[in-house]
Amino acid sequence: MQVKLANTEAELGKISDVLRQLRPQYSEEELIEQIKKQQQRGYQIAYVESTETVLCVAGFVIGEKLAWEKHIYVDDLVTSEEHRSTGAGKFMLDWLKAHAAESGCQQLHLDSGVQRFGAHKFYLREEFSITAHHFASAIRHGD
Repeated sequence: MQVKLANTEAELGKISDVLRQLRPQYSEEELIEQIKKQQQRGYQIAYVESTETVLCVAGFVIGEKLAWEKHIYVDDLVTSEEHRSTGAGKFMLDWLKAHAAESGCQQLHLDSGVQRFGAHKFYLREEFSITAHHFASAIRHGD
């Protein structure tokens, strides 16, 4: 297994099927266009590949906040359904932690939907702590 960063259109196409397992609301074309927009603001896509097969994908940004100092925030993390429990997710998290350290980050953060119990067990096993409740409010734009 190895981790690569997706920067080309071909690489984004290669990771899209796996990433759409987490974000099914996007078509492949819409997903690639959204990623390109986010990449202009520092979003990066890493993927774990083994023998030309994409096993795991992580979208992340490096940022700074008063609360977290310099950090990596993982927006999207998904292991392909057929490759779960193979070590690919741990391989990706280990890479993200090493990349954070190399980038001078103090912390690695992510949110996980409250219904994703299997993912929560995995994150706790990988030494993540539940440190906050994340609140969100949709903004209405005129009726």
